[in-house]
Amino acid sequence: YQRRVRGLNQGSASSKKKIFKPMLHSLLLTLSLYAYVLVLYAITPGPIQPGYATSSGPKKEPLLYKLNGLRVLFLLLATFGSLCYFKLLKPTDFYDARWGNLIIANLLGLLFSFACVEFKPKSLQEFFLGRYWNPRYGLVDAKMFLYLLGASVLELHLLSFAAKIYVNEGTLDWGTLVYVFLFSFFVLEYLYHEHVHLYTYDFVAEKVGFKLGWGCLVFYPFFYVIGLWSVVESPSERPKSPTLPFLSVFLFFAGYILSRGANNQKYKFKTSPSATFLGIKPLTIGNVILCSGWWGVSRHVNYLGEILMSIALAIVCGSWIAWFYPLYYLLLLIPRERDDNNRCREKYGTFWDQYCKKVPWRIVPYVY
Repeated sequence: YQRRVRGLNQGSASSKKKIFKPMLHSLLLTLSLYAYVLVLYAITPGPIQPGYATSSGPKKEPLLYKLNGLRVLFLLLATFGSLCYFKLLKPTDFYDARWGNLIIANLLGLLFSFACVEFKPKSLQEFFLGRYWNPRYGLVDAKMFLYLLGASVLELHLLSFAAKIYVNEGTLDWGTLVYVFLFSFFVLEYLYHEHVHLYTYDFVAEKVGFKLGWGCLVFYPFFYVIGLWSVVESPSERPKSPTLPFLSVFLFFAGYILSRGANNQKYKFKTSPSATFLGIKPLTIGNVILCSGWWGVSRHVNYLGEILMSIALAIVCGSWIAWFYPLYYLLLLIPRERDDNNRCREKYGTFWDQYCKKVPWRIVPYVY
């Protein structure tokens, strides 16, 4: 009986050790990563540019933003590569520790969300949406940091998950190669166009709370890569032929042209109202609402582009689980379009009504 008790105690201690050690590794890995990105964002130089959002003071001056996202990402990837080269980390570490990292990221996301309302939320709505529009310390802007962190960790996950497939199989199939290429392009071009995103819904119409904070600390870097989560250990689900992956490339870049073209045209109009964009003369309603080019196709054709890109990424994975990614975009963008429609009607009044008559389609031309 005593030997059995000792065996049970030893087994219990061994089980606790098996849980404690990986969680400690995830804690150190996640805290170090998030803190390192914050430090890089704070100290890495970059051009300073005014955005569309304004200060809360009586003068309502445009807020200034430091645009160093690409530099931070390249420094982070160089650091990760160096640590792997000197065997201080393994290329597969972010995949191997994914569940522990997800738990730690969730705890950080909740802590950050409560901090955004000074640990005293007045309502569930305030906790979810936030209390302050643009919390910042000097040029260290909370929204810029959150989106940069989400994009940077997402890129590390893409590379680490692909590395795991390579370690397991000794090669990378066409589906994985195309998926990582397309998503890496998505991350790089997003950071390249930081100046454009200063004029988008996220920076203009959202406060910093659980939705944005937890979204960028947890959902963005972990859920977006759900396509690889579902197929790393399931090689039979991944397409072996290059036909389907390359077809998804065409769909992805068709969506990219719609999304990036619309956002860049709007940015050009906001910063230089009379300037042409790719040879397209700006036609307006009341000199405040753009209704030519992409914005004459539907009122949010950029959302259609993002949905098409997400569908392309789901197709290339070959797993049904990957379809949760485009489903998320539908659940995000359809209500967002409604909210933006209400905001614009309140802001522009009859001009917005005229625009809705001229461009009746909300997102998908001739459909919705």
